[in-house]
Amino acid sequence: MTTFFHRYLKIIDRFIIGKYLGTFIFTMGIFMVISVVFDVSEKLDNFLNKHASLHDIVFRYYAGFIPFYLNMLSPLINFLAVIFFTAKMANQTEIVPILSGRASFNRFLRPYVIASSIIFVVSFFANVYLIPFTNRLKIDFENANGMMDNDPTKVEVHMQIDKHTFVYLANYDPTTHLGYNFIMEKFNGDTLREKLIAEQIQYDSLKRIWSLKQYSVKYVNGMKEQFITSNTPKDTVLDMHPSDFIVYDNVYQAMSLSDLNKNIDKEKLRRPEYLKAIYFEKYHRFVYPLSAFVLTLIGVSISSRKVRGGVGLPLGIGILLCFAYIILERFALVFSVKGGMTPLIAVFIPNIVFGILGYYLLLKAPK
Repeated sequence: MTTFFHRYLKIIDRFIIGKYLGTFIFTMGIFMVISVVFDVSEKLDNFLNKHASLHDIVFRYYAGFIPFYLNMLSPLINFLAVIFFTAKMANQTEIVPILSGRASFNRFLRPYVIASSIIFVVSFFANVYLIPFTNRLKIDFENANGMMDNDPTKVEVHMQIDKHTFVYLANYDPTTHLGYNFIMEKFNGDTLREKLIAEQIQYDSLKRIWSLKQYSVKYVNGMKEQFITSNTPKDTVLDMHPSDFIVYDNVYQAMSLSDLNKNIDKEKLRRPEYLKAIYFEKYHRFVYPLSAFVLTLIGVSISSRKVRGGVGLPLGIGILLCFAYIILERFALVFSVKGGMTPLIAVFIPNIVFGILGYYLLLKAPK
């Protein structure tokens, strides 16, 4: 392994890779400390009022909080790291001798590509496998301690539970598993065969059944109709669960890839309006790590030229560009979920736009 590195990685390669990754990790550590300090100051009252244990705060909430926000800010951290040490090299006239020694700019980019590839692999693993798991820890903690902004009571819920059965629920409270004004209709093609109406429906988590209270059933057979009314509670098994009525804004971020695929198949029948959000989350996990290459290219291109004023100017431009990337990445989600754009196209928009910008800046970079 040592022979391989010495053969294919020259001293300047190892120097740039070390500077790149070292600055990246150091900057990530600073962002982590700042984020945690600000979040603790904001959430301290919630922790104390809910009597959350220190163990749960550290190993559930912050075990999910830190990976999520570091992953979300990784493009900014990566960009700042590249610009900072590259601009410093340029300011100290270290890049000129490299390009003057018969090394092309593409050759100069090689250690950057290697370092960004390492970050890409780590980010890819985190997005696909680690972040969904840690997000589940954080979301479960927030739900258990009432820290979610979402109203737990769901209203006007329409859902299809199979090809022939449709349900409607006027109100549902997940804390008591109690729903009101429940309607279930069964069709044979376009023909109504059965309609059940219950004033209340409650889920028994131990028996995994639903209990109907004050219900009536209408059976339709051609021109004949039969009515059954009862005030006696009736237990029944339905292909729906309390989780089907609970849709938090970030629930899909806490699902594994296999769970996302299962939910895609389920929501095609039950709630097709959520499909775009699920598809976007699925594609986003694979595409988001590509920002390591795109932003590295832009960062090197704008900071490899020695400018008057030192590191400040490239760093300022880099921060503006990176925030523009993050904003565009957030807008891509809106374009997909609210604007009707195909999720696969929307998720690529930030990398395509900034990839084009990076290529243009590369052409203008000092050779």
